[in-house]
Amino acid sequence: MTAPVAIIQPPHSIPAQGLGDNVPRYTSYPTAPHFHPGVDAVTVRGWMNALEGDDEISLYLHIPYCDRLCWFCACHTKQTRHYAPVASFLRSLHKEIETIGGLLNGRGKVRAVHFGGGSPTMLKPDDIIMLGRALRERFDFLADASISVEIDPNDMDEGRLDAFAAIGMTRASLGVQDFDPKVQKAINREQSFALTKGIVDAVRARGVRSVNLDLLYGLPHQTRESVAATVAQALTLTPDRLALFGYAHVPWFKKHQTMIDEAWLPDSAARLAQSQLAARLIVDAGYEALGLDHFAKPQDTLAVAARAGKIRRNFQGYTEDQCETLIGLGPSSISRFRQGHAQNIVATGEYEKAVDSGRLAIARGIEFSLDDLARGWVIERLMCNFAFSATELVERFGAMGQTVLCEASRLAIGGAGQFLRLDGEDFVVPEESRPFVRTVAAKFDKYLDNGTGRHSLAV
Repeated sequence: MTAPVAIIQPPHSIPAQGLGDNVPRYTSYPTAPHFHPGVDAVTVRGWMNALEGDDEISLYLHIPYCDRLCWFCACHTKQTRHYAPVASFLRSLHKEIETIGGLLNGRGKVRAVHFGGGSPTMLKPDDIIMLGRALRERFDFLADASISVEIDPNDMDEGRLDAFAAIGMTRASLGVQDFDPKVQKAINREQSFALTKGIVDAVRARGVRSVNLDLLYGLPHQTRESVAATVAQALTLTPDRLALFGYAHVPWFKKHQTMIDEAWLPDSAARLAQSQLAARLIVDAGYEALGLDHFAKPQDTLAVAARAGKIRRNFQGYTEDQCETLIGLGPSSISRFRQGHAQNIVATGEYEKAVDSGRLAIARGIEFSLDDLARGWVIERLMCNFAFSATELVERFGAMGQTVLCEASRLAIGGAGQFLRLDGEDFVVPEESRPFVRTVAAKFDKYLDNGTGRHSLAV
């Protein structure tokens, strides 16, 4: 029998935080800084063996190379002007696909594939087609599986466009960041509006159902006026989705970001003003706001999922993907199983050695406790819906849910009440506080004060 839901009076107030917070982005919980080597290849083999034949799974392929390095980027990637390192990596990636496909041995039905990086679009057309063929040979794909590709418009040509269409690309996500030439020069990402429009038109001409544009605020030299101009140009392309990310300035983590002069960066108040203006312009154009930083046309599958309360959050951001299992392929990629997270070796050379020998390239991870699952569910609901149900929390997690519920009660009634309020049986982030939802989510993160990880600004 489910324990009764208890809303308790807090013994003390909890101080609120806001604009200046540095907190995780919560694409997972527990977050990657708390992974450890105690989760290894043996552990993950056991997790794979526990998959059922009809379980739906997703695949993420990380391509760790770019032909130029954008200074704003915080991804695990490296620049190369030669294709030989890419070709070597692809041989190892094929070996990893073969190994994992063999371990699954027909278990798991692929619902979604996501190509990320780095720059997947720097692959040669023949290599793209061979990769698509290898995936379908080693994994069992559902007939309506989606295939998403992160696109750098500067890489694309007719051959690559045709190749991605040939392997079944259903969604194209184009990095825009900002169309202002001064901003582009400051981040080493020069990309004209005409080039971007040409690629959008080209993928649509090849039958791609959904086009997403990634925009950034908080970049060097950005102003409210320049952000508004970029949004206006982006909207003329009528994307099906838009993502509006805050630039994460983490030079201690990515040394190439030291190429950006911090004097050029807007302060926290300016960042907030930029994000709010951009969001308002996008919503005024008829898009629905989803979670913290995504927008979609009302008929888009992500918007439909959000209205049904089924939007999710994973390592690629907001998604309608309901799969409990996400298998990461390539160096640094992170997998999620029912039992926990696992991350591949980051260094490409060491990753290649591991998979070429037939081993899983697992470097570290974390096994979920019931406490992790309860807190992770709350954090995901806050990040996706800005609310969670007290009753559902306890029904799902029993006594552990009750413990987390007590913490939520103290937050809602105490000093952080402006960030989290009790509305009937639901805990809700008020509309005016939603830009700070990462700060609210961090209140439920038991690891945050116990690690050495450093994080980007909340807004």
